[in-house]
Amino acid sequence: MLTDKPRGTPALSSAVSGGRSGIVGLLVAWSHKGDAGAAGTTKVALVQGFVASILMVLGSIGVGWLAGSSALIRTPVFIAARTTPVGVISCTVMLCFGALLLVRSWLRLAQRISVWDESARPVLRKALLLWALPLVVALPLFSRDVYAYIGQGRLMSQGLNPYTNGISALNNYYQLGPDTLWTEAPTPYGPLFLWIEQFAVWMGFGIPEVSLIAFRLAAVAGVLLLAVFVPKLAALHGINAERTLWLTVLNPVLLINFIASAHNDSLMLGLVVTGVYFAAIKRPFLGIVLVTASIAIKPITLIALPFVGLLWAGSKAGWGRKFWCWSLTFVLSMGLLWVAGMVNGLGFGWVAALRTSSTVWIWYAPVGMLGAVLGFLAGLFGAPGSAVTSAVDLVGTVLSVFAVVWLAFRGPLGSTYSATILSRMAWGFAAVVLLAPMIQPWYMVWLLVLFGVVGIKENWQLRMVLFLTAFFMLIALTDQLSVFQWIPIGIVRAVAIVVGVSFALYVVFIDRKTRVLFLRPGELL
Repeated sequence: MLTDKPRGTPALSSAVSGGRSGIVGLLVAWSHKGDAGAAGTTKVALVQGFVASILMVLGSIGVGWLAGSSALIRTPVFIAARTTPVGVISCTVMLCFGALLLVRSWLRLAQRISVWDESARPVLRKALLLWALPLVVALPLFSRDVYAYIGQGRLMSQGLNPYTNGISALNNYYQLGPDTLWTEAPTPYGPLFLWIEQFAVWMGFGIPEVSLIAFRLAAVAGVLLLAVFVPKLAALHGINAERTLWLTVLNPVLLINFIASAHNDSLMLGLVVTGVYFAAIKRPFLGIVLVTASIAIKPITLIALPFVGLLWAGSKAGWGRKFWCWSLTFVLSMGLLWVAGMVNGLGFGWVAALRTSSTVWIWYAPVGMLGAVLGFLAGLFGAPGSAVTSAVDLVGTVLSVFAVVWLAFRGPLGSTYSATILSRMAWGFAAVVLLAPMIQPWYMVWLLVLFGVVGIKENWQLRMVLFLTAFFMLIALTDQLSVFQWIPIGIVRAVAIVVGVSFALYVVFIDRKTRVLFLRPGELL
């Protein structure tokens, strides 16, 4: 387990030769400052990660997402990058190479830190700054949900109810740039995020790129909350804070999905982790307020409420006190959400939106695959295949609810009360994710953070994290690329697959410095 026991790794001779000038030279000098806790140096990994992020930013010019109404499309640089096969393929190569180089830099950074104590914290903070800051100015990558956020903000600005209207209620909605799945779908987000969406639209004055700034700031705020409170929550349970910071917050899959994609999951997760931390240190009211704020971003974090109630009750609580704390937690949280609903005039409309059925599934989601296969087979025999698929999805949902209830009602161990409660909360989220027909790459980040703060063992668990990091990075690179219809998307996707898979195979099986980590992950930390 990632405990506080310091461990060393062999020093690696990879000093950067002198004589460098310009911004790279400055970055090398700054990244090396205060590197007393490094084996050899960490500067190469830090600068390589920065270069990787820059490559991803450059790649986003050609295959990042833009609204159809964006003025950037009519500028020479964007015309060359987005309207010609050479430009699009060049940007795809830069994006894929940069993304996997970031994974390698992440691994190499951990190898170069000799003592995992507070002396490593400045290095990790530098890495977060150098690797994340360029992504803040990239065009949205790997997802265009942020354009759905803008559409929902416009619904709010025009006095329309986003819980009953899809973005098709807007004039020229197709120019906003969102996925067509959002055309008729009501928003599943809470009142706090609706206000953020409305503010972003107001701030943007009709310019989507300006509105993006607000969502990027919200995403950065979520990452900063995680950077502060993930180590605190880990240390509270005897888990090495610095290693946990590296493993979770610096994880490339978190950086690309929370910052490059600007998903609201970043702020959602940051608030729930912060709230759970305060609940764990016996400040339950502040904890409930913060978790409720997380629910007001994405209501999925309702899952955390019963576990916050248990933290409030304490290790020696009987069933009477537990039910009292559960009830008070629920009443306080729902009261705050009721006030928010009264202010925006939409009440608890997000509850109905959550019941909206979805036909979306993904091949690596067990329930989604099972439902699709059984539905297909049923259709072959004349049965209603869609009904069979819906039934499988419903069974998965019911099982996930029962799993959360069972985990909340189990009797925890007194000596490890807080850690046990948080571990069961993490398993509750895992049940909801794994039993859903659709597993998005950023759902993996939820579980990584929640399991990380209670300890990921240096065995198959850490190995699985490393492999899943490479896997979900590849999924992101080959899933959503913005390519005009006259550019052969099949060729572009093939280039992404070849570059991404080749670099991933190199890191996992060929690179002498990184392949050992996938065989013996205990040597990493």
